[in-house]
Amino acid sequence: MIGARITDAVAHYHRKGESKDAVRLVRDREPDKFRWRSAVSTLASMAGRTRGRERFRIEEPVREVVLDLPDDVLQREVVLDARRFNVDLDRGEILPVHTMGDVRRYAFLVGADMRVVERYVTLPEDFFAPIDTAACAIVGRAMANHHRRRAQKIWLELPDPDGPEPRRHHHELMAERADHDAELARRWAAFARTLLGA
Repeated sequence: MIGARITDAVAHYHRKGESKDAVRLVRDREPDKFRWRSAVSTLASMAGRTRGRERFRIEEPVREVVLDLPDDVLQREVVLDARRFNVDLDRGEILPVHTMGDVRRYAFLVGADMRVVERYVTLPEDFFAPIDTAACAIVGRAMANHHRRRAQKIWLELPDPDGPEPRRHHHELMAERADHDAELARRWAAFARTLLGA
């Protein structure tokens, strides 16, 4: 598909089930943090639905490209995007390696609830065993976004402090709830940043 945007071309190959052409296109194009990253995410979703040799044919060439990326931030984000589809492009070369003890300490220091992480990620019992850094960081980011959106929604429902409508008792309770959610968002964002070394 000469001249087509990489996102459109990969989506076309994805619909047709032609993973080989999609992989070749991703390998040939110049990496960037918008369209190319989105195209790799589409490829990861394709790989996440397959098993065996077909998965290997998608995952390994993409992993080689990701390992060679000069941009550390793009490299990290592509790995996290792929992990959302249960595709592991990092085997200890890109993201920091943490133990269960490290994660518990980070959660305690920033004030994040480890029980929330345990709901979504299988964590080892051994204090010195390595954890899935990408999965834990994704949970941290998702929780930060959830609480941030909730706080913003409540703030938008509050009357304008400079407006004619008086602020009533239930408005004060809503403001407290919004501030609480904003604080939780800050804690979860700090948890994810600490895991990623960002």
